[in-house]
Amino acid sequence: MNFLAYQPNPDYNKSAMNIDTPYYLIDERKLLKNLEIIRYIRESSGAKSLLALKCFSAWSVFPLMRKYMDGTTSSSYYETRLGYEKFGKETHSYCVAFSKSEISSASRISDKLIFNSVSQLKQFYPLAKGKEIGLRVNPGVSYSYFDLADPARKFSRLGVIDKREMQKVLPLISGIMFHFNCENCDFENLSANLDYISCNYADVLDSLEWVSLGGGIYFSRSGYPVDKLCRRLKEFSRRFKVQVYLEPGESSITQSCELVTKVLDIVRNRINIAIVDASAEAHMLDLLIYRLNAKINDSGKGKYKYMVAGRSCLAGDVFGTYNFRHPLKSGSIIRFSDAAGYTMVKKNWFNGLQMPSIAVKRLNGRIDLERKFTYKDFVGSLS
Repeated sequence: MNFLAYQPNPDYNKSAMNIDTPYYLIDERKLLKNLEIIRYIRESSGAKSLLALKCFSAWSVFPLMRKYMDGTTSSSYYETRLGYEKFGKETHSYCVAFSKSEISSASRISDKLIFNSVSQLKQFYPLAKGKEIGLRVNPGVSYSYFDLADPARKFSRLGVIDKREMQKVLPLISGIMFHFNCENCDFENLSANLDYISCNYADVLDSLEWVSLGGGIYFSRSGYPVDKLCRRLKEFSRRFKVQVYLEPGESSITQSCELVTKVLDIVRNRINIAIVDASAEAHMLDLLIYRLNAKINDSGKGKYKYMVAGRSCLAGDVFGTYNFRHPLKSGSIIRFSDAAGYTMVKKNWFNGLQMPSIAVKRLNGRIDLERKFTYKDFVGSLS
């Protein structure tokens, strides 16, 4: 595989210096590396890829992404509408539980409607009739580092468990979705779980037109055996004569964005603590949910140790502890890397802190400030 590579633009830092911190900086050149892998998978395996909007919905880069991806998949009506209006191409609509008004609206703009339960499928089938209908299935196997994100966890409400119940509605559907991975970079595990699905759902798969394997397959991670994945997907598709869909979230945008912040103060409590003009609680919420540290390139290669913390009043609003090459001071810039997935879609107005702007570094090196949030946005978020 030979994917595109671009040389750094010397005007990069000059352009970024004109933007007030904090801001998310999406780099289209880095994004393109992931998109090239997605295109390669499609060409080599036949599997189509849909952007998972629950992970990343920054539509200012959709014009680039739509050249390499086949559409969008959603987890709510609003995401469905966003995908339809801003991305185009195929629009898949899924929700853990639709309301009647949502399904009426979603059915008008969706190519495929995927229900989470047999009860919702039966209830709303008359409203969705004429569209391609799918059903989410919980195969009972999964891969996740975190119980919180494990789709097959104990008492999971995500997808149909009872195969007999599912078989009764097979005449109403044309496809099913198995979303059973979360950041799965273990190809052997994925392959084994596909064997399990192929064995246990063969009679169901033989009657379908399409199958979504969901998201969470970390094929853009360095060292992932992409060619093996392609062969496996192609084999699965040919065996059951189905169109395979993938729903990459993180894999489509990994390492393509930074959260750029500025140090406002240095305090000391047995360790030096740098307080930046952003917040883990408000701007990188998953760090606190999953007890992770933000990533900083080259961290650990310096002798100056600092805890980097947000400026909200939450005591645990901490990005992590890092070693820097040079002492930090008020005004120092800190860039948190790999900050695209589950950040902008979860940002919030906690403490009324300034929301990070959204900027995009285009393929030609130009940096565009796409959105700057103001007090008006803060006031408009409540009533």
